[in-house]
Amino acid sequence: MKLFQIMVQIAVLYGFFLTGKWIQMVLGLMIPGSIIGMILFFIILLLGLFPTRWFENGSELMLSHMPFMFLPVTVGIVNYFSLFQGKGLLLVVVVLVSTMIVIASSAYIGQLMVEGKERQQ
Repeated sequence: MKLFQIMVQIAVLYGFFLTGKWIQMVLGLMIPGSIIGMILFFIILLLGLFPTRWFENGSELMLSHMPFMFLPVTVGIVNYFSLFQGKGLLLVVVVLVSTMIVIASSAYIGQLMVEGKERQQ
């Protein structure tokens, strides 16, 4: 039963992805369809039309396998090695700075969320 539940949850998430791709194609938007699908899914969760518990198992499964989804992108960079040749130090600096920005912004948003929950209680 749990396997079927996970399959349905992933199918619904995939439906949001396809809907976003369709909206992008019909309207000719420059925003990727996957982003549009995520925004639609977020809005539906925000409005409370679907409870988040309906998607817990499927999303946990997908998140546990997320690192494997980055492998094709990483391997694809090898085709453009000449683009990065001779810019190793610059690349390291960009990666470090962007990582620090992500860590700082995540910490700030997490702190805001904790403070918001404390105010609600």
